[in-house]
This record gives sequence, C-alpha cells and structure tokens, in this order.
Amino acid sequence: MNTTNDPAAASKPAAASPAGTGLPLEAVRILDLTTIVYGPYATQLLGDFGAEIVKVEAPGGDAMRQMGPERSPRMAALFLGMNRNKKSIVLDLKRAAAREALWRLVDSADVFVHNIRPHKILKLGFDPDRVMARNPGIVYAGLYGYRDGGPYAGRPAYDDVIQGQAGLAGTFLARDGAPNLIPTIAADKISGLLASNGILAALLQRRNTGRGVYVETAMFEGIAGFTLAEHQYGAIFSPPMTPPGYPRVLSPHRRPQPTADGFICLLAYTDAQWERFWALVGRPEMTDDPRFRTIGDRLNHVDALYGESGRELVGRTSAEWLDLMRGAEIPCGPVNTLDDLYGDPHLAATGFFRPFEHPTEGPMDIPDTAFRFDRAALPVRLGQPQLGEHTEALLAEAGFDAAEITEIAGG
Repeated sequence: MNTTNDPAAASKPAAASPAGTGLPLEAVRILDLTTIVYGPYATQLLGDFGAEIVKVEAPGGDAMRQMGPERSPRMAALFLGMNRNKKSIVLDLKRAAAREALWRLVDSADVFVHNIRPHKILKLGFDPDRVMARNPGIVYAGLYGYRDGGPYAGRPAYDDVIQGQAGLAGTFLARDGAPNLIPTIAADKISGLLASNGILAALLQRRNTGRGVYVETAMFEGIAGFTLAEHQYGAIFSPPMTPPGYPRVLSPHRRPQPTADGFICLLAYTDAQWERFWALVGRPEMTDDPRFRTIGDRLNHVDALYGESGRELVGRTSAEWLDLMRGAEIPCGPVNTLDDLYGDPHLAATGFFRPFEHPTEGPMDIPDTAFRFDRAALPVRLGQPQLGEHTEALLAEAGFDAAEITEIAGG
C-alpha cells in the first residue's frame, strides 16, 4: 500500500502481499519509532493483523530488551512479550546519514508512528509537518503522554504516573481509603489499544480521502476517558445529579468471595439471576426484600447486597459453588493465579498458548490475541527481532549500496 508522494494512491486497492498471508494489513508498511510498552504494544497488534512493522531502534535498542530473564543479550522477556511480528533496523538519528536513511524509508511507508515527546521529535526533524510534506499519503501517528495545548503538554509520562493522574489509583482511594495501582501495566496497554484503533481509523480515512492523516493519541486523556466511562456517573449531567463514582464497583464488598476452601468470582445481575442465586443459597425470601427487588434497588443498596450474598458462600467449596452456579446460569469463575492460566482447560482447548520455535531464542509459548478471522487465529509470522537484525536488508531494499550501508551504520 505504498502511497509515496501520491495521495491518490491511498484510495487504490491494496496490492497482494508477496507473502500472500491474506491478513487484513498485509500490504501496509509501518515505521515504528516507539519504545517501552505503550507504542510497541500498539504496533504489535498491527503486526498481528499482517502489517510489516519496521522497528527503528537507537544503537542501544529499546530499553525493554533488558527487562526480565533472557537467553540472549538484549532479548529479555518483556521485549519478547510486545515485539513479535516485527523487523528491527538500527539507526543513530543523531547522525545525518542515518536520518537520510530514515527519510528514504518514509518514502515507502504507509504509517510513521512514534512515542517521542513533541519537542524531541521536532529537534530530530521528523515532526508531522515535515514527514507529511515528504510523503503526503502517510498516516503520521504521534503517541503522547498529554494532549498538546494544555499545561502538561510535552511532559514525560509513564504508566504509574498516568494511573494516578487519570483517576485509576483514586478509585482505590474511594473504595479502600488508600490509593493503589492496578498490578498490570494498564495505562500503557490500554493506551496502546487506543493508539492501534486510531491508526486503523486513520488508514480508513486515508483510503476514503486519498490524503495522509495526522492522528494523535494521548495517554492522560485516553485513560481519563476510560476511567470516567462508568465513574462519571451522575456527574455526566450539568449540574451534576450525584458525585462521580459508580457505586457498584466502588463497593468494598465487590471482591472475590471466600468459600470453604478458597475464592470464586461471580456476578448475579438480572432479577432472574438473583432469584436463582437466593434459592441456591437457601434464602429465597431475599428476592422480596425491598432493598433487592429490582436492579435499581440493588444498586442503591449494593453494599448490603454484596455483604448479604457473600456471607452465604463460606459453607461450600469453590468447586461445589461453581458447579451449582453454572447449573443455574449465573456467571461465575475461579480466581486463577498467573500460574493457573497455563493449566486452564478452556485456554488449552482453544490453543491459546501457541508453541513457537524462535530462530535464536528457542522454544517459547506465545499467548494468542483476542481475534480470529474466518475462524483462524492470527499467525506469528516473525519471531521477535534481534537488535538490528534487518538493518542491512532493509537499507538495501531502500536502494542503498554496500558502502552507503556501512556509512549509515557508522562503520
């Protein structure tokens, strides 16, 4: 889907990929100047969809190459988790020859994506105005911590900071009396999902208009909106009808429920599900309790509801309750540890953990995506790249000769 200096080409049907994968983005080339989690998670998703991801790295490589256990230098676990289906080229953009090489790659790219702060990408010379002037058909994706135009613009941003600033940590404060962080890199990964969606939408807009698009994704605004989707609650009205905060999920009783030998998670929600729940625990009269008759009543008395229902589960084992609840079609499940996921029967039956023989790192298990296309999982087409593994091949493809490649590499 090369649209080099030809905006009209963006609206033409994509040519078939030489690889013939049949994947939705197989003819799309993405220059990926992202590091850490936010950007690499976004581009890995696009690579899973078939795009050619050219990961442009500084001589030291993405910092995640050194995070966690490793079999080979600069191929650490966290890097492996977010960089499959990519190629790696090393360019020291402080050097003129390397910047010229990147410009040549811009000419053949459909998407240019980075998570470099605006003033730094401007200093390098690859700001949106200059990149889109060079290739008017390109989608330029800027992944930022904060939207431009406000007092936080240009500040560095990481997951822990955004979890606090965008209200996620504050939900723990409202519920537990002390703030906390979700023990996963939630802000980065959610922002990566948002960024990948924005890039896909921009590619569709380009197809429809024949023109390149500058799309921005901001972590702070994205996670604030994500948090407020339910927690804005009555404050969505002007003037507010209630303070922000969705009572059901802020209830201190909303937690995995203890049983005789462990914990389970369950959520009766509809009137019929609650009627069946109260019958199962031997308290059918609770169906007529005025606090719990309707979904609105239950929401208004959610602490009492969860307190009463939770107390009924300690008399049987987790397995007994799960069997009973599933028989009554009440949504429920076990509380799995991270280790438990590897033995989960459903994940095993659906082939979620995919064995992959990496050409340098050996055997590994790669988690599946959420997607199937025509009932088929998205393939792992390329193992996670060694630092600079594809530098020579990509530069040769861009038209540089051996002497020029040596100069670009700083030899």
